Amino acid sequence: MKTVSLWRAASCALAFAMAPAALAQDWSEETDGLERRDGFFPLHVDTGDGRILAEFSEQDDGSLGRMIYTARLTSGLGSNPVGLDRGLGTSSQILRFFRVNDRVFAEFENTGYRTLGAGPDEARATRQSFARSVIWSTDIVAEDGERVLIDLSGFLTRDPVGTAGQLSDSGQGNFSIDSDRSAPLTDQALAFPLNVEIDALLTLSGGDPGSEVRAVTPDPRSVTLTVHHSFSALPEAGQSIREADDRSGAITLDFYDMAAPLDEPVRRSYAIRHRLERIDPTAESGPVVEPIVYYLDRGTPPLIRDALIEGASWWAEAFEAAGYEDAFRVELLPEDAHPLDIRYNIIQWVHRQTRGWSYGASVVDPRTGEIIKGHVILGSQRVRQDRMIFEGLLGADGTGSGAADDPLELALARIRQLSAHEVGHTIGLAHNFAASVSDRASVMDYPAPLVTLDNAGEIDTSRAYDTGIGEWDKVAITWLYGEFGEGDTEAAALDRILTEARADGLLYITDRHARGNDSAHPQANLWDNGADAADSLTETLAVRAAALEAFGPHVLAGGLPASSLRDVFSPIYLYHRYQAEAAAKAIGGVVFDYELNRGSQNGLRPVAAADQRRALHALLATLDPQTLDISDRVLALMAPSPFADYDAAATRELFDSPAYPAFSRTAAAGAAARITLDAMLAPGRMARLADQHARDNSQMSPEELLDRIETQLMQTPRGEAARLQPVRFAIQTEYADQLLDLVAQGSPAVAALARQRLEALAAEAPGRRDSGADAAHRLWLARAIEAGLDRFDRGETPSLSDTDIPPGSPIGADTCWHCDSAALLGLGE
Repeated sequence: MKTVSLWRAASCALAFAMAPAALAQDWSEETDGLERRDGFFPLHVDTGDGRILAEFSEQDDGSLGRMIYTARLTSGLGSNPVGLDRGLGTSSQILRFFRVNDRVFAEFENTGYRTLGAGPDEARATRQSFARSVIWSTDIVAEDGERVLIDLSGFLTRDPVGTAGQLSDSGQGNFSIDSDRSAPLTDQALAFPLNVEIDALLTLSGGDPGSEVRAVTPDPRSVTLTVHHSFSALPEAGQSIREADDRSGAITLDFYDMAAPLDEPVRRSYAIRHRLERIDPTAESGPVVEPIVYYLDRGTPPLIRDALIEGASWWAEAFEAAGYEDAFRVELLPEDAHPLDIRYNIIQWVHRQTRGWSYGASVVDPRTGEIIKGHVILGSQRVRQDRMIFEGLLGADGTGSGAADDPLELALARIRQLSAHEVGHTIGLAHNFAASVSDRASVMDYPAPLVTLDNAGEIDTSRAYDTGIGEWDKVAITWLYGEFGEGDTEAAALDRILTEARADGLLYITDRHARGNDSAHPQANLWDNGADAADSLTETLAVRAAALEAFGPHVLAGGLPASSLRDVFSPIYLYHRYQAEAAAKAIGGVVFDYELNRGSQNGLRPVAAADQRRALHALLATLDPQTLDISDRVLALMAPSPFADYDAAATRELFDSPAYPAFSRTAAAGAAARITLDAMLAPGRMARLADQHARDNSQMSPEELLDRIETQLMQTPRGEAARLQPVRFAIQTEYADQLLDLVAQGSPAVAALARQRLEALAAEAPGRRDSGADAAHRLWLARAIEAGLDRFDRGETPSLSDTDIPPGSPIGADTCWHCDSAALLGLGE
């Protein structure tokens, strides 16, 4: 906690908590009978009319007060695909209240453009060059000397998180705020010494709600959320600035310095971090003035509580390595403390209907990058999904046994990792998706369980998850928090830390270059394992095959509905999905580091041609009909549910089945094939492949890639079992659909090649009189291709397949980098 320094900030920089003097008559009348709540600024709460009045005083700078403002959802929608989860919020902004005649305005200051070290004239010129954002105004209710009283109700019933827009953008309908059903919650207006926290009901009304809204709301035409508003004291001066370094792994606060000398960059970045100081800053190691303490929500179940505390506490080792003794602790929140009090960094356990992303968020001073409060939000359903996956691999008989291969113990091992990961964001670290290639060097990667086969061919989970902090994490914390003197001395020390880390083989690649099928770095992947993604894919397919071979009633606890076997089957059948996406990064891939300009850099290097072809070979195994077939024994286990199958939310994790109530192996095969083909034939990947071959004809060309795929998919091997034909047809359809996507989305050269291939496939169609299932399918496919190309030529969006893939998120979907860290959204990823 920063109790001492922040108390001084509240008492010296702001005068909101002054005791009232003799009030004017109108002030007395307005506040008579209202409950006064003293804190960062006084509140006068009207529980009868539902008003929350705020008391502000004129400041030395002429404003009525400046503060850090954030907003987030206290209660969300509960649907992970929409993303309006509890905890989702805005970035930290400087909110300024000021008076204009007889009204009070609220504005967000424009901290994106500054004049560091400049005089008042230059600073004024910059302020006048860029727009401010006045977001709200209201009449003055009463005043007394330098004090004014305003009604905050209108401010609190805005939509600061953008919930209506998010519902629209996710296809859930057009909603707008219903002011008659939106109001501040007077019993949730809390005033603490350094912050004020207020909840408000926000009701959105709409006439055409989407399926996700219908699944999670009692009346889908009325979506009522709770929005939380946080007003926090600006900390006192003294936080030391650390200029960001692309190599460091630090989350950054970016802005433009319009006063920068002409020979220096105008764009600058500060690393965000907590205030942490050694008692003796000249010592290489020693105790701290005030430690960073995180507090666990007391509502967390005991079994989970122990795992969360243990995982988060791993960071103490990193701070110790950085030269700080007893600098980081994790404790249970005291009974008399409130989790919204900004003096407490919080780890919170929240419940959702579905498994959803977790968030590592921070309230940050936008001026300096100082982290004022870390707030971790962990969803309760993810641990259940992990336990279910391990039961699918090992069986449910050992669940609760406490043995090393107990699925519950393995899920708790994952929770420890998750706790450390999200806390890592709130102490200032971004993802490092290249850590898995360096012997799991960071908890800031997404950890896939390292599951292998032993010498007897049995599934081995003894190394599923690592324990403790990683080597990269120690480097990142040492760079971010270490004290090394000033000026050139500090700069040299910081550079040396990162240079030596790279020399030791520690690679850092973050979200922009790891997420999405178009991304190119072969070593930056989500939920992968091993230094070589192609080799790991082959190993993962072997584990998948063993798990499917053993799949049966034993993977489900006794007494549960047999239809729940379908829930377990989906992630086991698609067990290879993330490793396939990782292996595809080699195709058209480029290798690079984040480097400083020293006159010579490694630069961008295409992945070696042999490695690209080796990855392709491994990926083609995932498109083998034999690999994607499902045995009759397993198909017989896929019984339907009498009631749950009516519930879209209950079936979202399952494969679709056009053969319902029977299970469709062709739909499952199509989904698996689409995962691989989406990754292999992503437009950006194909564009890089074409350019690499044009510059070096020893590299694989797009034509070679498509030739290899078509040889695998379109030519039926002699003697292939008839049962595999429908599976092959499903894969062929997905391939044609991917080519159609490239026609619509690829670069001109790639789009032309894709169209040529489609027209060739259509031209090879058998005659109408040819018999047999293969002839019938090829004829249908040819006509579907022709129709799809005609639709594209008419300006429409063509598609041959409506295959749905069971969701991966939050176990690794391709979404924004801050989807499990709300820093950029402003709770503080």
